[in-house]
Amino acid sequence: MASNKESKGTVVALAQQLIAGTNKHLTSTAQVMLGGSSYTPAQVTEKLQTLVNLRRDVDATRASTKAKLVTETTQMPALRTFMGALVTFIEAAYANQPDVLADFGISLKARTPLTVEVKTAAAAKRVATRAARHTMGANQKKSVKGAVVGIAVTPVTGSAPQPTAPVSTSPTAPATSTGATAVPTAPR
Repeated sequence: MASNKESKGTVVALAQQLIAGTNKHLTSTAQVMLGGSSYTPAQVTEKLQTLVNLRRDVDATRASTKAKLVTETTQMPALRTFMGALVTFIEAAYANQPDVLADFGISLKARTPLTVEVKTAAAAKRVATRAARHTMGANQKKSVKGAVVGIAVTPVTGSAPQPTAPVSTSPTAPATSTGATAVPTAPR
């Protein structure tokens, strides 16, 4: 007997086996008592075949649904683009006729003008945000100059002798990463 844990495919396979067994062994039996009711072998076969047909129909519908979902997935982007273009056209063509737009299921949202209080609050918020983030526009950046504090600059006059760096007359080899000096080689 089929339990609830068996798959639907297993149940269908068992039903088909029961149909085959009923047709082979119970055709000579007049009545079969099942669950307090009596059934003819033809009625037993009919009920089992109903179960098989239901599963077959569900599988066919599922395959059809999967195919339709694939078709929808491939065609939907182009169709939505087309629909968006149509809506844009209708909005442009009937922009001053809200009743016609309503016939198409489109409602334009009219912008309400901002009140003076809302504009003032928005401006104050912008200024506060710029101050908090220390952001500046291009002209404001031009006016910013660096101030050096704590450094004394002694002016150099032309009468004092200028210190010069000692110039070495013999070439020295650069040091390598190990600390040893490299020996120069003659060019080839």
